[in-house]
Amino acid sequence: MPLRSVLLVDDDPTTNYLNRKLLTKMGITAEVLVALNGQEALAAVHNHCQEESPTCPELIFLDVNMPLMNGFEFLDAYRELPPAQQCATVVVMLTTSLHPRDVERAQVLPVSGFLTKPLTADKVNEIIRAHFAAAPGPPAD
Repeated sequence: MPLRSVLLVDDDPTTNYLNRKLLTKMGITAEVLVALNGQEALAAVHNHCQEESPTCPELIFLDVNMPLMNGFEFLDAYRELPPAQQCATVVVMLTTSLHPRDVERAQVLPVSGFLTKPLTADKVNEIIRAHFAAAPGPPAD
C-alpha cells in the first residue's frame, strides 16, 4: 500500500527533482510534495494536514542546512504544531555530511533517521521496511 504523501524539504531544486523522480519511479507514494526550506515545509504541512487530508505526508525527507529555516528549526516548529498537523510519522534528515554535532542534536528531536545524500532506492526501501507496514516498492533502475 503506497504512502499517502511524502514531503521533500531541500533548498536544492536538482536534489528535489531527482528525489521526486526516484520516489515516483519506486511507486511508494501517490503524491510527492516539495519545499525549498523549513518555512515552506511548515506551510505545506499546514495546507495539507487538515482533518485526515489524503495529501498529508506520512514521511518527510528533511535537509539539514537550508536558508530561512534549517532542518533543526523546522523540527522545533513542527513539534509546536497541534497534534492533528503532526501527521508525518517518520521524519528522516538528509545531509551531505554526518557532523557529530548534528547527529547528537538530531537524537533529541522527533527524527526517525539520519542519512547521507544522495537518497537511493536502497535507502528508501530501508526506511519503508523499518517504519511502515507497506511492502517496499519495486527496485528502481
